[in-house]
Amino acid sequence: MELQDYISLLRKNWLLISTATLLGAALALTYSMLATPMYSTAAKVFVSTSGATNASELQQGNTFTVQRVKTYSDLVTTSAVLQPAIDELGLSLSVAQLRGSVSANTPLNTTVIDISVTQDDPVFAASLATTIAEQLSVVVEEIETTSGALVSPVQLSVVQEAEVPTNPTSPNTKLNIALGIMLGLALGVGAALLRHTLDRRVRNERDLELLTDIPVLGGIVFDPKAKERPLIVHVDPRSRRAESFRTLRTNLQFLDTDRDHLSFVVTSSIQTEGKSTTAANLAIALADSGAKVLLVDADLRKPKMATYMGIEGGVGLSDAIIGRAKVEDATQRWGRTSLYLLPAGQMPPNPSELLGSSGMARIIEELRSNYDVVLYDAPPLLPVTDAAVLTRLVGGSIMVVAAGRVQSPQVRAALDALENVGAKASGLVLTMLPTKGPDAYGYGRYGGNYGYGVPTK
Repeated sequence: MELQDYISLLRKNWLLISTATLLGAALALTYSMLATPMYSTAAKVFVSTSGATNASELQQGNTFTVQRVKTYSDLVTTSAVLQPAIDELGLSLSVAQLRGSVSANTPLNTTVIDISVTQDDPVFAASLATTIAEQLSVVVEEIETTSGALVSPVQLSVVQEAEVPTNPTSPNTKLNIALGIMLGLALGVGAALLRHTLDRRVRNERDLELLTDIPVLGGIVFDPKAKERPLIVHVDPRSRRAESFRTLRTNLQFLDTDRDHLSFVVTSSIQTEGKSTTAANLAIALADSGAKVLLVDADLRKPKMATYMGIEGGVGLSDAIIGRAKVEDATQRWGRTSLYLLPAGQMPPNPSELLGSSGMARIIEELRSNYDVVLYDAPPLLPVTDAAVLTRLVGGSIMVVAAGRVQSPQVRAALDALENVGAKASGLVLTMLPTKGPDAYGYGRYGGNYGYGVPTK
């Protein structure tokens, strides 16, 4: 994935990411509000030696103290120190219960011990820290007093009693919310990446570019009323969907420039991708530009073109292939336009054999010489082989890909079906594209938001 893919991923999943981030912040705030406030305070103990009579002995004593102060700080959490503190304060806690709230540390190269206590009661925390500091002094002096000596050479003095804290040290609401936001954001982005990885549907032009090198000729925007008005170029020529077909018409004229004719099979990977309506509207758009166009209904299994175009479909392509009717007799002109229609005719029991026959090859050559553009509406590639066989004879095809409906493996399998018979897809057309958002065709391009409507006076 490139940078633009990650940016597109974030744009498409902004709601998921935002929800996860807000949820993380809300959970952190809830925890901070429900958590019991804890207060921390500390007492300071100074460690010194006595009995030095000159500078040399004083230096030796100081070195001795620095070396032993870490050992003294480790005694803070022992029962020898904590149990007397418990007894003095009359606590009902055990040494094990108290140990978790007590800690000690010694700043580097110093003879000071910081004794910290964290409790939910600030007064009790201060009292406990001071008491533990006092008990540590007693214990150390007892340990360091050798037999026969009257006093210990090491003395511990409480130089700072613990103060009663006024502000709790936890929960840290601001820090918790910041961590909640970061965690929620990370989970949201992770969920978006997982969703993208598991989602194998083709959604935009970029997905096709990652899948194949075949050019994308255009994108047809989604119309919820497409079933009610399939011929949008004829019914509503100023609509954005109609303009999509005119853009497709323009791009088609630059396709396969090495060929001396514009004959294409219009097909798809699976059913309900909009191939028939695409073929019909593209044919109308081509005819509007002045070209002599023939639209052939080569779907001999489920023909739809006669119904879409409102013509008689009793005699058509199948009859012409077997010689029961002539092509010119079965062809019908659509109104007063330069668009002509050849319906499917009678449904035969062997569509694939008919479309791959020498009779069909003869008809294809005849149609090339009589029309500027010939479009063949063929069945989907994956269920049957009709479109692949026909594409091999015609020489090129336009494969329709429904955004958000067909999956990448299906598109790849359809392209392989063409390659297996020596045919090729000349171009791809994305259908059912959303009109807004990062998956809309032309998103981020110059002119991508231009629309067409009735001009105001």
